[in-house]
Amino acid sequence: MNSLIITLIVVLVLAVFLIIFRISNLAGILRSKSKDKEEIDTTANNINAYLFLLIPLIGTIAAFWYAGKHATLWGQPDAASHGAAYDSLSKIAHIVVILMFLITNAALFYFTFKYRHKKGNKATFYPDNLKLEIVWTIVPAIILTVLVFAGWKLWRDVTKEAPSNAMLVELMGKQFNWIARYPGGDNKLGGFNFRYTDDVNEMGLNFLDKNVNDDFQATELHLVKGKPVRIQIRARDVLHSVSFPHFRQKMDAVPGQPTRMWFTPTKTTEEMREELRRNPEYLKPDPSTTKGKPEDVKARWETFDYELVCQEICGRGHFSMRMRVIVHDEDDYKKWLAAQKPFVETNKEYVAKKIESITKDKVGKVSMEDGKKVNKVN
Repeated sequence: MNSLIITLIVVLVLAVFLIIFRISNLAGILRSKSKDKEEIDTTANNINAYLFLLIPLIGTIAAFWYAGKHATLWGQPDAASHGAAYDSLSKIAHIVVILMFLITNAALFYFTFKYRHKKGNKATFYPDNLKLEIVWTIVPAIILTVLVFAGWKLWRDVTKEAPSNAMLVELMGKQFNWIARYPGGDNKLGGFNFRYTDDVNEMGLNFLDKNVNDDFQATELHLVKGKPVRIQIRARDVLHSVSFPHFRQKMDAVPGQPTRMWFTPTKTTEEMREELRRNPEYLKPDPSTTKGKPEDVKARWETFDYELVCQEICGRGHFSMRMRVIVHDEDDYKKWLAAQKPFVETNKEYVAKKIESITKDKVGKVSMEDGKKVNKVN
């Protein structure tokens, strides 16, 4: 890496010296008393002009070829109710931006070629063109207005209140992992307070709140196909960001400021694996399975799982801040749910001591019911 940096620096220094040399030659010509009689060699100028056409053309062809070759990696299948709308808007925005890029840069390089120095040519004084300026101001403004309005409409639909039948899950981010908390049968999460946080009670649960008694925690996120899920989000230490790539969802996790999102999964994990099985990229061996015996090697589609990732740089371990997400059908989810035990039940001795400590301290409780922060005195 160091050798590459040194090489680039040397190349840049040589390029600067070359430019200085060329500028000094041009300045000498301009200062020369016989400049009117001096012939300017246009050979190099013509070569540069044709290169202005050739190099961008080659670069554009290479870019489209590369994009086409890896097209199967571009469009990862969506697996949520809002996914198709997100993808459509993204495609439209990409098409508009690429077209504008091609048109403006084609004009830039073409005019550089067309109006290069030629013997006998004289530049035309062209200070302004009101009609042209009106066109290139109004047209982009209309295009941007349409894109912004479409994005706002989609954002409004995504951030509106979740359906009344949505299941509830809380996600807490901390350096460098996620913890999920599910409510019990009442579908209500118990309160919490950052002062109660320790190595056991990582989510700072307030055990004086009866709603905490049936809450349970998980290191994986389990969802149900076709059932809306409302996710309440918070961060324990620094800024994180909840991102579900396949569900096309992202929301910041901010310390002291609860946020939320909701969506409806449309494909189980098994259904997504079967869909990816038709993608050539996912027929390749999963690198994590190639280190053992040959019979243990599996294709990427076989080991696929949805995932929750942090998309806000939060420290040295940011790259590893992931959580496995499993989407079940209704029956499989009920089986998984039946096997879970409340945090209070699995940590009885700790909870008893904590309740005694909290009762003595008489500190406030923070509730995240309905995504609002409410301060109460115990």
